[in-house]
Amino acid sequence: MAFCKNCGKEIDDKAVICPSCGVQQQEIAPITPEVVDNGGFLWGLLGCCVPIVGLVLFLVWKDTKPKTAKAAGIGALVAVGIAAVYYLIVLILGASLFY
Repeated sequence: MAFCKNCGKEIDDKAVICPSCGVQQQEIAPITPEVVDNGGFLWGLLGCCVPIVGLVLFLVWKDTKPKTAKAAGIGALVAVGIAAVYYLIVLILGASLFY
């Protein structure tokens, strides 16, 4: 058994409100909405089309939505890799035309 923090009367250990004086005994935890983290393909596609957005989404969501953040980050990395390969091919082809 516990005692009311307001009136001091004996109350049940799990009582949220004192039956005598009506004062709340325990803090009620706020209800937090459940975060949906499905690692959507479309976020990866967005990260691939606009790599800076993919990087920003990765950094923002890495702690709260790890699967979705990973999809956006991989999309951004794929876009950067494709761009690097493209510029390398253009550089090689351009250099071969002059020699």
